[in-house]
Amino acid sequence: MSTTPVLALTVGDPVGIGPEITASTLAEFAGTPEHHGIAVGDRVALERAVEVLGLGVEVRVVSDWSTPPAGEGVIDVFDIGVLEGDMPEWGSVDGRAGRAAITAIEVATRAALDQEISGIVTGPINKEAIWAAGSEHLGHTEMLGELTGVTKQDTMFVVRDEAEGAHHLRIFFATRHLSLRRALDAITLDSQVDSIVRAHRALEVFGVENPRLATAAINPHGGENGAFGDEEIEILRPAVAAVKERGLEVAGPIPADSVFHHGLTGRYDGVLSQYHDQGHIAAKTYDFDGTISVTVGLPVLRTSVDHGTAFDIAGQGTADHGTMRSAYLAAVDYAPFVAGIREEYLPR
Repeated sequence: MSTTPVLALTVGDPVGIGPEITASTLAEFAGTPEHHGIAVGDRVALERAVEVLGLGVEVRVVSDWSTPPAGEGVIDVFDIGVLEGDMPEWGSVDGRAGRAAITAIEVATRAALDQEISGIVTGPINKEAIWAAGSEHLGHTEMLGELTGVTKQDTMFVVRDEAEGAHHLRIFFATRHLSLRRALDAITLDSQVDSIVRAHRALEVFGVENPRLATAAINPHGGENGAFGDEEIEILRPAVAAVKERGLEVAGPIPADSVFHHGLTGRYDGVLSQYHDQGHIAAKTYDFDGTISVTVGLPVLRTSVDHGTAFDIAGQGTADHGTMRSAYLAAVDYAPFVAGIREEYLPR
């Protein structure tokens, strides 16, 4: 693999906004010698996106990941040839589009496992469409887990500030897609220790030296010594104490109304959010379009937009590519750590 990062950008559902935000991102960075992005999807889907956007760029089909970029005004696509002349309508749930989305993910993942590319940047897919195509997965994460042989993955949000020297906050999640009541039940002493250790190690794998991790409290004001809840006393504090005994630098639990601010100002490199919305609200309030998702635990680098297919505006040429742009730049940033990611997470 070349030392210049080559990144595969899967277009997601070809009748959502994925092709548009992919084309816009590739057009912006076409001709940049420090990295090379290649769309993965149907050529016709990308060409249709270029037309509705009025980008005025050429779409070039490549069949070799090591093909050098052509330069400004040309964007590359690894044509999967699923749809060809059979393009579904914009914004429709269609099994053909679902099959194209699945195939793009499969092609990009195989290239990453074979070390032909540095990483994958995924566009949004539609669950109903992939189910109509025969997939039983809930989404990208589960699909990538099966393709790479990994059964445990974590989500790392990266809240980027593109100012020179600015701090990037990383947010991890002790629980994800659970109701709040079930999420609280799922947080035990053992699970909290495991979440802290995994998050701390992920910071190291993704290039943070001597990482400082903070854990968010669950209750208002961190429970006020049991006045507002005892999870901090019974679970969170003992978990932090246990990992500190292992030599890890971990602080908390810190009230959730301040811990994310402390992270953004550089006091901590990462924050462990205890449940889905706790971390999502903090990240997306600060930067809705710039927050991106990194899947931790895969033996390949994968960053992603954190929004859906937006069928209601697909094909109108109005989709904002800011999150795809941020996901692409994050993959460029993390590309130097691909060997360590593979070593840490490749199933033995």
